[in-house]
Amino acid sequence: MVSKNTICLWFNGTAQDAAEFYAKTFPDSAVKAVHRAPGDYPAGKEGDILTVEFTVMGIPCLGLNGGPAFTHSEAFSFQVATDDQEETDRLWNAIVGNGGQESECGWCKDKWGLSWQITPRVLTDAIANPNPAVAKRAFDAMMTMRKIDVARIEAAVRG
Repeated sequence: MVSKNTICLWFNGTAQDAAEFYAKTFPDSAVKAVHRAPGDYPAGKEGDILTVEFTVMGIPCLGLNGGPAFTHSEAFSFQVATDDQEETDRLWNAIVGNGGQESECGWCKDKWGLSWQITPRVLTDAIANPNPAVAKRAFDAMMTMRKIDVARIEAAVRG
């Protein structure tokens, strides 16, 4: 059964591939169900995979194979809070190394065009620091990075 509130992500025939990648890459993620079209539709034929129910870190999602009409944009992203550099590296490298691409300030995009923010908690804490000088140093350091470097953020916090 689909959750009462589910994120629906539009794919061009690749919903199952994306869901399987997310399930093997992120903790607390799984492919729940694959549903085939009961009839022909604009982007496919009867029997084609129409939707895939999956979770990404506990968040219910539905992948819809809706065809080429719409693509993902940076206006939507998953923000993943990481605990250390090892976790940051593992997730970033999995996304980028699987046909994705790097962006700025901890953002990357997977090969299906979905955006991810791989954000170490130390960065979030530093930018929210009540001392404006500390927050600015961390923010300025982040602005020079693609994948976030935890040691450089910690150094910026120390000044």
